[in-house]
Amino acid sequence: MSGALRLVLGDQLTPHLSALRGIDPAHDLILMAEVQAEATYVRHHPKKLGFFFAAMRHHAEALRAAGHRVRYFRLDDPMPCHSLGEAIARTLAEGRYARLIVTAPGEWRLLAEVESWAARFGLPVDIRPDDHFLCTREEFAAWANGRKGLRMEFFYRDMRRRTGLLLAADGAPEGGSWNYDAENRGALPEAIPAPGLFRVPPDDETRAVLALVAERFPDHFGDLEGFDYAVTRSEVEAAFEHFCRHALPQFGTYQDAMRQAGGAEGDVLFHARIALYLNVGLLDPLQACRRVEAEYRTGRVPLNAAEGFIRQIIGWREYVRGIYWLKMPDYAAVNFFEARRPLPDFFWSGETDLNCLRQVIGQTKRTAYAHHIQRLMVTGNFALLIGADPAAVAEWYLAVYADAVEWVELPNVVGMALFADGGMMASKPYAASGAYIDKMSNYCRRCRFDPAKKNGPKACPFNYLYWDFLMRNREKLRGNPRLAMPYRTLDKLPEARQAAIAEDTRRFLKTLGEAA
Repeated sequence: MSGALRLVLGDQLTPHLSALRGIDPAHDLILMAEVQAEATYVRHHPKKLGFFFAAMRHHAEALRAAGHRVRYFRLDDPMPCHSLGEAIARTLAEGRYARLIVTAPGEWRLLAEVESWAARFGLPVDIRPDDHFLCTREEFAAWANGRKGLRMEFFYRDMRRRTGLLLAADGAPEGGSWNYDAENRGALPEAIPAPGLFRVPPDDETRAVLALVAERFPDHFGDLEGFDYAVTRSEVEAAFEHFCRHALPQFGTYQDAMRQAGGAEGDVLFHARIALYLNVGLLDPLQACRRVEAEYRTGRVPLNAAEGFIRQIIGWREYVRGIYWLKMPDYAAVNFFEARRPLPDFFWSGETDLNCLRQVIGQTKRTAYAHHIQRLMVTGNFALLIGADPAAVAEWYLAVYADAVEWVELPNVVGMALFADGGMMASKPYAASGAYIDKMSNYCRRCRFDPAKKNGPKACPFNYLYWDFLMRNREKLRGNPRLAMPYRTLDKLPEARQAAIAEDTRRFLKTLGEAA
């Protein structure tokens, strides 16, 4: 018995993976597997499945080209594997290995499975840290220990100090402020064109994967046509370079803006669409941040763009991962508002009269992508206001977005969008009326509902849903200092107006079906 079996998961496609450190190409074997269980534990968007499988296959070929032995199970093999455990068992039946080496998975459910493998397979299992993040789970736990609040802003400042990103020579934040979020909220004028998206035409291997996905998963939500994701490291680097040169200069000002427009201009605007590349290891987060910092220091992009991008990567991305591992597994079941309403059927069809939801869900169906404000302030805001069940909402987000893996999706949904953790992540619920969507998009101009009307059949449902949300959750939220002003306004509304709000809400929710 000699050598090690080294497992590489589908979201671990970095050449610097800890599981491959110290590898002996002559005796060790790398195992990768496309398995039915991982493709179907939620009904993943076809483009998401296509991206993962294509990126995995190309990564396996890169490993072989580097001189490694790779055992790769494909979903279209004559005898495919249903699970990762089955792939390991079959590989161990083909050859003997002294130990199994794996980088810690990013999801709680999968880590629990990995931890059972030593007993199952009768050999040592070396679970190594996932070090393509900048903050380890242990470091985050140490940061969180003893704090009354776990606000991202303070974590982000520590990460800036640790990395040295956007710091002046004296250690002060570049420009004198840590955060330029107030300069990231510009409404997008119609006259400003977006630069368009860097598209990658599928090669033969990717086309084979797409055909496989179309055959095996025909009933999953989402369109497979128009697949244009990068699936190799060189393609990802080219896509990111395109963003830095063409979109990053305007990203800071318009990162919260939304626009209904044809094609990728409206879908992506000035965003990078790189979360999926970061999450599978095809793009290094620190290198990406240093590249953006360089664009600022050469004067090609403003500070609000560079800082806004870096905050998303070393601040928010690392923070939500830390929260996930700090609070799981109980975090998946939090439900502060005791919300139980099923997710409306139109989340799976996009067929709704609310144009903002129709546009965002339709874009999601076409592309498996929507940017953070579309997710937070349109679909997430709506789910919050109607009292949708957090578990159902989280499952939807996990299924429909190509960049959705549980460690990032779950805290963003239950903590940020739904306030289901009672305020551990967010200082107040991100609830908003139609006025916000009208300000930050052109959706309302093409909608049969009017954001200026507060009540009645033609009023934007977000308007009365917002006030009804505050009314029915008064006892839970009244003491929140950031909601003092809305509650003062609510208290001044005439009883007749409050009754109209309740009646409009009742009428609208009835169109969605009764709550469970």
